[in-house]
Amino acid sequence: MATAEQIVHVSEFTNEPFIDFTKAENRARMEEALKKVKAEFGREYPMWLNGRKVTTVEKRTSTNPSHPMEIIGVFQNATSEMARQAVEDAHKYFDTWKKVSPQERAKCLFRAAQIVRERKYELNALVCYEVGKTWVEADADIAETIDFLEFYGREMLRLGEPQKLTPMRGERNYLVYIPLGVGVVIPPWNFPCAIMAGMTAASLVTGNTVVLKPAADSPTIAAKFVDILFEAGIPKEAVNFITGPGSVIGDVLVQHAKTRYIGFTGSKEVGLRISELAGKTVPGQMWIKRTVLEMGGKDGIVVRRSGIRGRNVRLARVRSFPRRFTTRLCRS
Repeated sequence: MATAEQIVHVSEFTNEPFIDFTKAENRARMEEALKKVKAEFGREYPMWLNGRKVTTVEKRTSTNPSHPMEIIGVFQNATSEMARQAVEDAHKYFDTWKKVSPQERAKCLFRAAQIVRERKYELNALVCYEVGKTWVEADADIAETIDFLEFYGREMLRLGEPQKLTPMRGERNYLVYIPLGVGVVIPPWNFPCAIMAGMTAASLVTGNTVVLKPAADSPTIAAKFVDILFEAGIPKEAVNFITGPGSVIGDVLVQHAKTRYIGFTGSKEVGLRISELAGKTVPGQMWIKRTVLEMGGKDGIVVRRSGIRGRNVRLARVRSFPRRFTTRLCRS
């Protein structure tokens, strides 16, 4: 139970407001942010393994989908052994991180939310360049990132306290949530910041350590977010940031005996493979692995005879492909 010194007072959760790009001053700030971010094109980003920067001889790049010749960032190609060691290191640090109070972990998320809020235009611009989103869609992505940080921090303050159970005469019963261990986070490219940040922040605030493998098409925004987490007070050992081809490091991360759970958003093909591999017990494994798998699919739309056909077609198209590519809620 939190002591008087540990109690964190926060306001009621509210969604982060969107930027009004109809205002000239906001458009000017966005144009300036685009110039600032473009000036950093071609920068090399290291991996973070066991609290240290790690580089490799072999590199990979993230490019602008609208102008493929433009290199957004240069990244490392991790080996399977690096992936194995990342889980080992995360497991080792778990014993330290899980003992940090829920209140302190939540405060890290609140600080991260404020940093993201202060750099909203620059992060918007990076999302525009790296995955081709429009200004409005990029802003929604970053706003959702802030929402995750603020909401999960508040939820941890609530869930970090002993939870009441049905009272029984002569007994004093309550429920306490405990961290699980190492979480492998594998986010998608189409919501490059929000989903990546949400899965990572939820894991950290609940006392778990993370091995984050960003999407191959959007590692730069993930690298920026990891730096923000460190700046906000998350220990560098609590987040292992690893880049490389899924065919080389993906299965290693999922199958490792000390991987406690996997959070994934992406294709049905990869999601089903993760489900299959995680369901097979390997030597040295103590617990049944948990998976949270959000996979691509199609939802049906039923149009009543009285519906306006043209309007319904237009709405279906916009909802399914708002940026001329995929969304999580894909209807047809």
